[in-house]
Amino acid sequence: MHAWLCSTTDGPDSLVWQPMAQPEPGPGEIRVAIQTASLNFPDRLITEGKYQIKPPLPFVPGSEFAGVVDAVGEGVRHLSVGQTVAAISSTGGFGTHAVVNALQALPLPPGFDMVDAAAFAFTYGTSHHALMDRGALQAGETVLVLGAAGGVGTAAIQIAKAAGATVIAAASSDAKCQLCLDIGADATINYTTISLRDALKALTNGKGPDVVYDPIGGELAEAAFRSIAWRGRYLVIGFAAGGIPALPFNLPLLKGASVVGVFWGDFVRREPKANAASLGQLVQWYAQGKVKPVIDTVLPMSDVATAFARLSARDIRGKIVLRNPA
Repeated sequence: MHAWLCSTTDGPDSLVWQPMAQPEPGPGEIRVAIQTASLNFPDRLITEGKYQIKPPLPFVPGSEFAGVVDAVGEGVRHLSVGQTVAAISSTGGFGTHAVVNALQALPLPPGFDMVDAAAFAFTYGTSHHALMDRGALQAGETVLVLGAAGGVGTAAIQIAKAAGATVIAAASSDAKCQLCLDIGADATINYTTISLRDALKALTNGKGPDVVYDPIGGELAEAAFRSIAWRGRYLVIGFAAGGIPALPFNLPLLKGASVVGVFWGDFVRREPKANAASLGQLVQWYAQGKVKPVIDTVLPMSDVATAFARLSARDIRGKIVLRNPA
């Protein structure tokens, strides 16, 4: 097999494509012949040693991939050789093969597109866990999605709409805002040209959003929280903008609001049955056409440098998928 190996924490520019020994699955594990893998923001952080999970060096980055099971370890009963799966692991996806815990592999129904499969579990799993579990989103509520044109943002828009919510999508350009409208957002805010607080006040008749979905952090966080509705829930997904905001503690008090942490990776590990139920509902919604990954572009696995460069420049609408040769 071959894979992109990370031997330092100098970032994605230090990755090297090289041959490696074929891994063998242990008890409770499967090996996947990878067809497609998608790029997520934590994939960059982990190569810089900045992610919550710090694997020992060297390692193969890539947290989300799809392919065909080609070996099964002892004790695995629900998966078999030849079955197509989408898999989640903190590492391993940017190569031709990977071994993963069988409980972290999602069996795919016949006809599930493999490009969509590589862009599905991480972003949709994160957003479903955030909105439906941690945010307790109810039909009729209003959701503000920050960074709405990215991978988790586009997933959050579709999931919130499937749950019966009104969605306000905030993004950094008119083109990104149009994408959000195209996939179901009810209204958009280009926060580079208009005050986020003023726009939210106008769009919600002064009430504010019931749920704020924030994968970017940075300078918009306080403005969004100051706009939140009474009993609102502010979902902390990540910090793609780079800065970790420091909110004054009086703001949750004045709004009777909650700051809610969302760490989907640990949710998968700690609550596998709840995660399986969440992913099962998402697969049903996909079959019903309620959710579908927004794919920015598909690149060959060999072009991982371009993928990371665009991720770092925040020049992605939806997800970039890397594909191995057939």
